[in-house]
Amino acid sequence: MKRGKVKLPQGIERGTGSKSGQQVAIVGGSASGFFTASLLARAGCSVQVLERSEQLDPTPRTLIVTSHMRTLLGEIGERAVVNEIRKFELYTDGRSAHVPLDRPDLIIERSRLIRGLAEQAQAEGAKISFGNRFMSLESNGTGLRVGVERQQGGKAEELHADVVVGADGALSRVAQAAGWPRQPTVPLVQAIVRVPADMRPDTVRVWFIPDDTPYFYWLIPESPERAALGLIGEDGQETRRCLERFMEKRGFTPLGFQGARIPVYDRWTPVERRVGAGKVFLVGDAAGQVKVTTVGGIVTGFRGAIGVSEAILNGGESRELRSLRRELDVHLLIRKTIHQFKQADYSRLVDLMNASTRRSLSQYTRDEAASILWHIALSQPRLLLLGLRGLLSGGSILPKNRG
Repeated sequence: MKRGKVKLPQGIERGTGSKSGQQVAIVGGSASGFFTASLLARAGCSVQVLERSEQLDPTPRTLIVTSHMRTLLGEIGERAVVNEIRKFELYTDGRSAHVPLDRPDLIIERSRLIRGLAEQAQAEGAKISFGNRFMSLESNGTGLRVGVERQQGGKAEELHADVVVGADGALSRVAQAAGWPRQPTVPLVQAIVRVPADMRPDTVRVWFIPDDTPYFYWLIPESPERAALGLIGEDGQETRRCLERFMEKRGFTPLGFQGARIPVYDRWTPVERRVGAGKVFLVGDAAGQVKVTTVGGIVTGFRGAIGVSEAILNGGESRELRSLRRELDVHLLIRKTIHQFKQADYSRLVDLMNASTRRSLSQYTRDEAASILWHIALSQPRLLLLGLRGLLSGGSILPKNRG
């Protein structure tokens, strides 16, 4: 891979976009949006990214991703890495289990990643237009008319494109304009805290406390001194209160807070719709391309970008989208099995994690859920029975507050 270049995935060839003269408008300066812009621009499409803010100033947020990001992005992704994680410590009801990682997870700074991807998109020939608020989408007979409003002065403008890609987040206005149903979201809240004296900076701690959240608490070091302590909940205010109680009980002092609303994957969202003679696609959070086990969407959003780019360039065909759908559906199955777990269930889960199970968790990343599930089933069949009981207990993974 060339230093500083995004590798063209199989199915996307350099120059293919220029053969059809496709004009592509990407709404939203997100990580998946800029990655899509890079791929399509390198393939020869005329690409314009419409960003609402007046300048590129993404909200800082500490995130953990798998090493697969390195494979996808190379040097661009490397610039955003602030730490590497080589072990997970899992805690529940006085029990614990340690899982070393064969391939380190990466701690990244979201704003740094987005800036790098934006620079790469521009270097590949994509144009970024700041201060444009997306307003409307309609057919113009041969393609699509995109209505925007200038942030300064409120002047209405429009541009024309053959293809529009919605990369504008979980509450996508492009999705709404093209007729996709609104997807459910959950609140993510985390505080920046000091790393405890007894914790190594290459280790993540996870606590399962189902009375607070059906997901988990995490403590993720971004450096030897600072870490992100957070959780995903169902109601925003209650999630913040849970985090504050957790910090008070364990002696953490917040240095600052970060938050977002994250889409909940409850079924595959078809990523393409026709509006008259034009095509509209969704990518990343706008398409709900998140692992519902952990509600992480950076790597899956990049895979969605590859898939959407393939579909745009290859007449709707994409092997990557089919593969991504299978992977996200496996995560959905796993989430359904554990979403109704009580404290005693998590205790049994930790007790059943034998050496072979931990090896499987060490060898495969969260982006290889099917492989993890298969190897754990072979190494510890009783975990399947525990999971089946959770699956049959019913209930929904959707938040009570769908906003």
